[in-house]
Amino acid sequence: MIVRKSSKLLLSSSREKEKLLPLLCRFLGRRKVAMLLLVILALFVFISGSFTVSKENSNVNVTLHIENVITTGKGMPGKSRTFPGLKEDHDDESSTKLKIRTRSDRTSHMFFPHHHHHFHPKLSTVRVPVKAFPSVNQCEKFAFPPPPPANPKRIGPRPCPVCYLPVEQAVAMMPSSPSVSPVVQSLTYILDENPTRTELFGGSEFGGYPSLKQRDDSFDVKESMKVHCGFVKGSKPGYQTGFDIDEADLAELEQSHEVIVASAIFGNYDIIQQPKNVSDLARKKIPFYMFIDEETEAYLKNSSVLVSGKWVGMWRIIVVRNIPYNDSRRNGKIPKLLLHRLFPSVRYSIWIDGKLQLVVDPYQVLERFLWRHNATFAISRHYRRYDVFEEAEANKAAGKYDNASIDRQIEFYRKEGLKPYSKAKLPITSDVPEGCAIIREHIPITNLFTCLWFNEVDRFTSRDQLSFSTVRDKLMEKVGWSVNMFLDCERRNFVIQKYHRELLEQMPPPAVRRFKPVPSDGNTNGRALIGKKAFTRRGRERKSGSKRHRKVTAGGRYSYSF
Repeated sequence: MIVRKSSKLLLSSSREKEKLLPLLCRFLGRRKVAMLLLVILALFVFISGSFTVSKENSNVNVTLHIENVITTGKGMPGKSRTFPGLKEDHDDESSTKLKIRTRSDRTSHMFFPHHHHHFHPKLSTVRVPVKAFPSVNQCEKFAFPPPPPANPKRIGPRPCPVCYLPVEQAVAMMPSSPSVSPVVQSLTYILDENPTRTELFGGSEFGGYPSLKQRDDSFDVKESMKVHCGFVKGSKPGYQTGFDIDEADLAELEQSHEVIVASAIFGNYDIIQQPKNVSDLARKKIPFYMFIDEETEAYLKNSSVLVSGKWVGMWRIIVVRNIPYNDSRRNGKIPKLLLHRLFPSVRYSIWIDGKLQLVVDPYQVLERFLWRHNATFAISRHYRRYDVFEEAEANKAAGKYDNASIDRQIEFYRKEGLKPYSKAKLPITSDVPEGCAIIREHIPITNLFTCLWFNEVDRFTSRDQLSFSTVRDKLMEKVGWSVNMFLDCERRNFVIQKYHRELLEQMPPPAVRRFKPVPSDGNTNGRALIGKKAFTRRGRERKSGSKRHRKVTAGGRYSYSF
């Protein structure tokens, strides 16, 4: 039998419940009751979430079919590698595949499954920890966030978000063997102790005065090539070549390194910027070299920056004597484009102009812009211009070089077939680079590219943005090779651009707001702005009696920092 409560009992119980909440609020206070309810709700959410996660971890079986793919040359079959604990099922073509990259092999991309329940149930299974592939959560699904709202006070180019792998993972992505160089396998360089000029615009003595016929032949890519690439005099680069380096420093440059970072300052044109956010591993393994001339060396010594030894912070200073050009910017193109000649035993290099400050670990930069894309040469696009003709006009308007020389170079390229950039050149996205940062692997094809690029800078103007696309396109017509041109905002993510020294010296000193100390009267708290009221950070006048920390110096004056 079902015994039902009387209506009076039900009514009384409901009334008691209604009275309970007001009583709690009266004795504890409404704020405390609200906080108690929030705590109870948070505990409930935490417990339910923990139960769900533990249930998923105990029931989910991740099925993997791992295939390791390497980049191979013509006629070379791909290789696969078997991993212990994983069974392959080649019969089922619908199996989900996970392509990864190891130290010994290279892949152009990594593909990761998005959902576990898409795996085929018939395959052999292996339990994989949640953190087995941490890069999945970091960069695989990374997308650019929406642009910030326009701010009229902040115009011009800005950095954008870039996803970098942790340093340990980035190092693990470094290939164990050099990339395959398409077509050209052996590259040697022309030497001439007595170079002679045969044409009106034939470059310089340092470059060997290559003729137009030699220039044309250098673009005919073959398996074995011999080209002009600077340093035509002397037995080795840096020794009686016109870009002379001390023997002790030459021995340092000949050391074998996986990765180096290089920069240069000539004519005391920039201020040395110290890298930031460099890992302990990179500090031990990666040397940082700064090439300077004697003028810059004298300034560093006079300013007590370079007192003893050959170090300025992290930078190993390399002093260059007997520089070949009168133009400091043109001298800077020698280490910028011919690093493979100065460092014959280096695999990867990162070049940054002297005005830039590196703020990301070099291993992370290499992984993001080279290894992740299976590229051997990376450079950023110009932030605004992508057409060479527009770049030439901008250089003339800004007085970057004399107009006649720029017009002569552009007219020469136009007769060779240079056309304004259009969509017909896609997937090439730009003809104008922002050449202040170069990331490259030292293999024959990239060495040939920078040699021919330097020859154009030596023959025409030092504005390397004008000659970049001509050399790139001529090589791409012959071989299956390309340049990774990433966004300029991505470049601004790993380097910070500073002003040149001459611009800093022309700038007026920052205005300093002076304060006049007055006796404390309870209104201005002991000081006041000259001719102004004292305001707080929010712009409102301070009330009397407000506290503010201040430092009292000898003599009773207050010292404020800006």
